[in-house]
Amino acid sequence: MMSSDHGPRIAIYPGTFDPVTNGHLDLVRRALKLFDKIIIAIGINPAKKSLFSLEERLEMVHETIGMNGRIEITSFDGLLVDLAARYGACAILRGLRAVSDFDYELQRALMNRKLDKRIETVFLMTGFRWIYISSSIVKEAARFGGNLEGLVPPLVEERLKKAFGVTGS
Repeated sequence: MMSSDHGPRIAIYPGTFDPVTNGHLDLVRRALKLFDKIIIAIGINPAKKSLFSLEERLEMVHETIGMNGRIEITSFDGLLVDLAARYGACAILRGLRAVSDFDYELQRALMNRKLDKRIETVFLMTGFRWIYISSSIVKEAARFGGNLEGLVPPLVEERLKKAFGVTGS
């Protein structure tokens, strides 16, 4: 574990996680090599129409992560930098799949930097095997009965099939 003179190195990993994918989980596992603790922060965004309720998303992330003292799962609304400050986080963790992600994420990182200069944004490239996965694409595939094997944890696959009334693989 990495420790600094100022205490544990904590990163906030924000997102809607609607639903959590194997790409999200891979990013968390890799980030644990860089940080002492990861706070998975599930955002409450009334502007986004979520397939799963906040409670369902929290439950799915809890169940797929399992017990790990270095990971905490919470929800939030409001400013991300305020949440980071409340947890004493030094970083906001974001995954990048493509150049198009970078444009959007750079704007967010610069705004967060403007709001609180103490909190860095750390970008991790998505693992190659997950580069094409997003929650939106997974939901679209699930809606039409596509094969989700390997894209999401089995529990999430079951929940997606139930949500869309799909049976079989």
